Amino acid sequence: MQNAVIASVGAYVPDRILTNSWFDELLQEDVSSWLEENLHIHERRWCAANESTADLAERAALLAMERAGIEAHDIDLIVLSTDTPEFISPSTAAVVQDRLGAKNAGTFDVNSACAGFVTALDISAKFIRADEQYSCILVIGAYAMSKYLNMADKRTVTLFADGAGAVVLKAEQGTEKGFLSSQLRSMGQYHGWMGIYEGGTRHPLDVNTPPHAAQQLKFVKKFPKEINPETWADMARVLSHRIGQTPQSVDHYFITQLNINSIWETMDRLGVPREKAHTIMENYAYTGSACLPLAFNDAWEKGLVKSGDLLYFIGSGGGLAFASAAFRY
Repeated sequence: MQNAVIASVGAYVPDRILTNSWFDELLQEDVSSWLEENLHIHERRWCAANESTADLAERAALLAMERAGIEAHDIDLIVLSTDTPEFISPSTAAVVQDRLGAKNAGTFDVNSACAGFVTALDISAKFIRADEQYSCILVIGAYAMSKYLNMADKRTVTLFADGAGAVVLKAEQGTEKGFLSSQLRSMGQYHGWMGIYEGGTRHPLDVNTPPHAAQQLKFVKKFPKEINPETWADMARVLSHRIGQTPQSVDHYFITQLNINSIWETMDRLGVPREKAHTIMENYAYTGSACLPLAFNDAWEKGLVKSGDLLYFIGSGGGLAFASAAFRY
């Protein structure tokens, strides 16, 4: 059986940098202290007014393709994860396919909120394992949540940011590297607790309300703080059991980059050194579907990820949706 191997990673973030002090002035209160002490967020990147999700995705994809040594015509499929799409319809993946000139590639989007990149990675790996016509798949996580933020809501406006990351998966025969196992979970009872609830068929946009004013991200209820670390740790244990490893034998954990304390608590629950969970929120804040490939790219560029390393990707997002995947790099 052919397996899906990570051939490369690439990432892109917008040029516009917003520091915590910018939000202190915007909100007329000290938000820097809490952000830095509790979340380790110091700055983030936001799109320019004329920059969109497809722009970010295209730039990340081009870098991943260059590093993989492939051309656009080599790509068989593009799977793009986002919950800030270019349009409601058609898919953002189709836009990116056109821009790249990837005429041989099929396309579709995945929306499982911030668990989307790992979900797309899981789907793409199984395409390669199940069907020999797929030998090169471009997997993208892209996020432009700054377009949907209420500038007066300190609970959201200070946390969310923009960016994109991409990996190229290639088919290889007779290899010990590549996809090992995965798991998807959901807690749908939380679907109304956080999201962008206007603009779909349940709550269409009012023609008399400016679209940006209506279609904004909302925290409706505060999530129990134990949900993420409990679920992340359990998913890591499940992956370890399935592939005959231990959580301690994992070389790198790439976990949703929202709350560093939740990541550290997960590592503590697993009995794993905290430094095995690479984090990037200090410079990029929370980038949703893009945060895991951004963290992976950052670790790769710093030379931390070596051939043969065991990687766990664990993501969670609104819905609630959870996804995990294990790869041998």
